Amino acid sequence: MTDDDLRDDLDARRWEHVEEATELLLDGNHPAALEHLKEVLTADPRNAYAYHYTGVALSEVGHHEPARDAFAAAVRVAPGYLAARIGLAHALRRTGDFLGAITEARDALEQFPEDGDAHYAIALAFAAVGDRAAAVPHLEAFLRSGPEVEVQVEARQMLAELLQGSGPIDFE
Repeated sequence: MTDDDLRDDLDARRWEHVEEATELLLDGNHPAALEHLKEVLTADPRNAYAYHYTGVALSEVGHHEPARDAFAAAVRVAPGYLAARIGLAHALRRTGDFLGAITEARDALEQFPEDGDAHYAIALAFAAVGDRAAAVPHLEAFLRSGPEVEVQVEARQMLAELLQGSGPIDFE
């Protein structure tokens, strides 16, 4: 078995350990998901998926600072984990660290230049600091990525608001 095979096997096992938590999150059972993820992290503190989904669960219930810390842990463990980096960018913005959010979103775009979610994250961060000119092309790139129809409608409304007036806008 090669080193790549071993890494893939470990990654698959780590994903299996969080599957139950992801189902609990889909069901809206955040407390049970968080408890399960805590158990996973106790057994394997290098499970980036567990940190990421801990961040997701905490963010969904409005605990943005602990969510930020969980996403940051996921990024430390797995710097190439795009979803964790985007989650960290959103959490940083929600906690008022707009420049940190821009930095994380830029890092995501360096790794994945066409990723719509990374463009969305940086657009919201630029809007929050009042840099509408920087936000607009990223929101347009997000729209070109083909998000779901209801998200497109919301993004188009954001785009219209960005093109009017000046100053910061917090879309969430």
